[in-house]
Amino acid sequence: MSEEKQAAVNPESDVTLREITGDTVRTICDLKVSESQKGFVAPNAVSIAQAYFAKTAWFRAIYADDTPVGFLMLDKNTEKPEYFLWRLMIDERYQRMGFGYMAMELLIEYVRSLPGAAEFLTSCVPGDGSPERFYNKLGFTRTGEMDGGEVVMRLPLK
Repeated sequence: MSEEKQAAVNPESDVTLREITGDTVRTICDLKVSESQKGFVAPNAVSIAQAYFAKTAWFRAIYADDTPVGFLMLDKNTEKPEYFLWRLMIDERYQRMGFGYMAMELLIEYVRSLPGAAEFLTSCVPGDGSPERFYNKLGFTRTGEMDGGEVVMRLPLK
C-alpha cells in the first residue's frame, strides 16, 4: 500500500463494507491487529478459510475510502433466525479512528434488515484489552452466558 493512500485515510473517511475478491484477498489477509490484541481475534486468513466452509458465514472487508482497514464476519442463520458477530478486526494502523464503530453501525443496519432479526449477538474474551467496552458503546450488554470462555453479549434490534 502506498504511503499516499495511507496518509489519505482519516476519521472523516467514508467507511464501506465490500466483498473480498481474488484481487483483494491477499491485502485483507495482510491486515493485522497489534501484538497485544492477537489473543482476541483470529487472523483474517483463518477467518476467510472458516467462512468458506460455514454455510451461514457472511464476511466483508472494511474500507475507509479506498483503503482496506479491517474485516468482519457474521454468522447469518436466517432459518432460526439468529445473527452473531463472529469476527471484527481493524488493522493496528487504523485503530482509534472510528472505523470499527462505523463498520459496526453499517453491520447493525444490515442485520436489522434480515428476516426475523430481533437481536444481534456477539462474544468477546474478557480481560485487559477486551473489546467489551467497545461493544457496550454500541448498545450491546452481557447476557450472563459464557461461550467457550467468552462473554456473550446482546443488542436488541426491536
